[in-house]
Amino acid sequence: MPADRQNMRYFLQPRVLNFAGIAALVSALACYPRLSLWPNRTVPIWYLEATIFLCSMVLWGFVFAWHTRYTNRPVFVLKLEPRPFIAVTLMGITAAVACHLCLDPSLRAKMPGDYPADLKHWIAFVLFSLALNQLFLIFAPIAWLMRLLQNRWLAIGLTALFGACVLALKIQQLPAPLPPLLLATLLAGRIGMVFLAVSFYLRGGVILTSWWTLLLACRHLLDLTGTH
Repeated sequence: MPADRQNMRYFLQPRVLNFAGIAALVSALACYPRLSLWPNRTVPIWYLEATIFLCSMVLWGFVFAWHTRYTNRPVFVLKLEPRPFIAVTLMGITAAVACHLCLDPSLRAKMPGDYPADLKHWIAFVLFSLALNQLFLIFAPIAWLMRLLQNRWLAIGLTALFGACVLALKIQQLPAPLPPLLLATLLAGRIGMVFLAVSFYLRGGVILTSWWTLLLACRHLLDLTGTH
């Protein structure tokens, strides 16, 4: 109980709340383009933006309260080391090419929402991924699990497993089931991708992980027609 109260005090520190509020505002604004392009939106966009802001503030609160305390690494590393940056760049390009050649041809028709139709949708897709997907799948879970378990490798493994569970729930909503081999490949790939992303995050913070995400998203540019 004393440890729980101490962790709550960290979470409610004015510095943490201020940083979380600013980061949540940036996340909500970055999500606006994709929300505005949502064709079947059933609620006002202001409601979605407010929901994202409030949820993001809680998630960013996890990050700013517990990430540095339990990992001894800053959330934002402004001066990236050359070796990790080059390694992430080469791995990102390799992973993007592999996905483009091996997975995208089979998934494009089954999961069209994951494949932008033009440059405008691609920009909205990237901003949403950088602003919310990473926060929900990587930054907040690893901070919360590090606080809960205080074991880095177990926290990384459970964060990767959480990413696979989210993907499985998304696949369940598809109108037609995926072939078993493709499904297994997707889930294994998601676990591997999240594991790498968390490792990059613990080494180089938000900026290095965002670079990895951007490299993966750039593969979609190969399929765009150039229309706006």
